[in-house]
Amino acid sequence: MARPTQRARTLSQNFLTDRATADHVARLAAPDRGRPPLVVEVGAGKGALTEPLARRSRELHAHEIDPRLVPILRARFARSPHVRVVAGDFLASRPPRAPFSVAGNVPFSRTAGIVDWCLTAPALTDATLLTQLEYARKRTGDYGRWSLLTVLSWPRHEWRLVGRVGRHRFRPAPRVDAGILRIERRRTPLLTEAAARRTWADLVELGFSGVGGSLHASLRRAHPRRRVDAAFRAARLDPGVLVGEVAPGRWLRLHEELAG
Repeated sequence: MARPTQRARTLSQNFLTDRATADHVARLAAPDRGRPPLVVEVGAGKGALTEPLARRSRELHAHEIDPRLVPILRARFARSPHVRVVAGDFLASRPPRAPFSVAGNVPFSRTAGIVDWCLTAPALTDATLLTQLEYARKRTGDYGRWSLLTVLSWPRHEWRLVGRVGRHRFRPAPRVDAGILRIERRRTPLLTEAAARRTWADLVELGFSGVGGSLHASLRRAHPRRRVDAAFRAARLDPGVLVGEVAPGRWLRLHEELAG
């Protein structure tokens, strides 16, 4: 039988042990008590974050993949009828149909899958996730660079890094610090028409393709040079700019000029 530490590593479990951090994350996920009405927690673990989330939500679905921890969680919240402990893999669950928020101390090795689940859940309003700090910084432009996933999803979702958490606030302590990542679904998308969303995806994917050696050269494969030049001027971009250095707002300007 695997020892607890070995099992924690297998499941990428780093349990949050700092109560102040748990309270802070819960306030970000549910700033007004009872709103949103439904919170879905990914990776409830031993219940460190579940406890403050339960105090702030009308209904809480706490997902936990480790079968050893499920009965402990159920016993701990037996007197909280609005808390439902869900056993099994969060990624195998169906998103709720009613509006909901996601919160959780995300297993670092499963971050990409969990984020994709959130982005594709139609009724998700926002997600507050403890992730590896580097991941949160890359996705939010904190390095001065933007990723393909962030730019692609920007018309529908806003990404923000809202805090940092030292690694020693977890047990076992991971090798790196964590970041608090907020993904907020916009009430009104920046691009509302299906055609505009398609041309947006085509433009961004072409720009990040690396074809031609630069963003300017990549876009010239689909648009005349004079139009690309004019779009760069409108977006106040240097023709030599690296694709990752272009903020989402500048991409929107490029799209307006080139897809109009």
